Amino acid sequence: MLKKFRLALAASALVLSASVAMAGSHKVVDEIKFLIPGGAGGGWDGTARGTGEALTKSGIVGSASYENMSGGGGGKAIANLIETKNFGTLMVNSTPIVIRSLQKVFPQSFRDLTPIAGTIGDYGAMVVGKNSEIKDFAGLIDAYKMDSTKVAIGGGSVAGGMDHLVAALVMKNAGADPGKVKYIPYDAGGKAMAGLLSGEIKALATGFGEAIALARQGEVKILCVTAMKRLAASPDTPTCDEAGSKGTSFVNWRGFFAAPGLPDDKKAMYINALTKMYGTPEWAAVRDRMGWVEIFNPGDDFVKFLEQQEKDIGGLMKELGFL
Repeated sequence: MLKKFRLALAASALVLSASVAMAGSHKVVDEIKFLIPGGAGGGWDGTARGTGEALTKSGIVGSASYENMSGGGGGKAIANLIETKNFGTLMVNSTPIVIRSLQKVFPQSFRDLTPIAGTIGDYGAMVVGKNSEIKDFAGLIDAYKMDSTKVAIGGGSVAGGMDHLVAALVMKNAGADPGKVKYIPYDAGGKAMAGLLSGEIKALATGFGEAIALARQGEVKILCVTAMKRLAASPDTPTCDEAGSKGTSFVNWRGFFAAPGLPDDKKAMYINALTKMYGTPEWAAVRDRMGWVEIFNPGDDFVKFLEQQEKDIGGLMKELGFL
């Protein structure tokens, strides 16, 4: 009996050792500090923390820490990353780094950093509070055309920034004057959502991923999304194209940047970690919870993508009078 117990104990120890070894073999990076250019509750914050959650829970990264650094439309965090040259830090960013660079909100661009990878896409959404008299997108357009000054639309970016651009694009394609958008800027998506819930604004232009959780709780209603096909995460929500904003398509990528001068081996390590993340159930859980679309552009592909978006967005901003 004792011999059987010892054999069982030895077998258990071997299994445990193999499991530990296997878990250890998955680890690509010991630790990552995520730098977030905005406040808590916004799209950048959710992307950094969700990615960190998936990376650490899957064992690909040993530990993750987070720092929110608001200011200058994201410029404060960019300048900090450039100045400190901390190669253990990844800064999350998205389409606004292209928009704000074009607007000269800050003097830097993605070219002053080391682009690591674009990781997800988040479609735009037009949102109202649960008690709003506006029940659908047609109601929003009617109210806007009647008196745009009474339809304050908020967003988690500066005036002329991405959320403002989305609101103007949606209005333009619905046959309304995009230049009359009464846009109220907030420091981050979370603050903008709070403004909607408190009644400070009539509607909100935001990321679908930022709105879906509250929509599922019945706190807000998503009037439409800027995808050309309905999203699996909310199949009852119409596209803006379906709702009357013809041809409206806009997706906000989100991804990560490192300090300038990052060694090639360190860059490859970060790309490897993010690549492995996509095959984990931990990532699938975060992605589905947030309603994200996977858009993976690592390394040089990311740079080419950014260069093309700079060209496309610049043309759209000129058309809408933002440049």
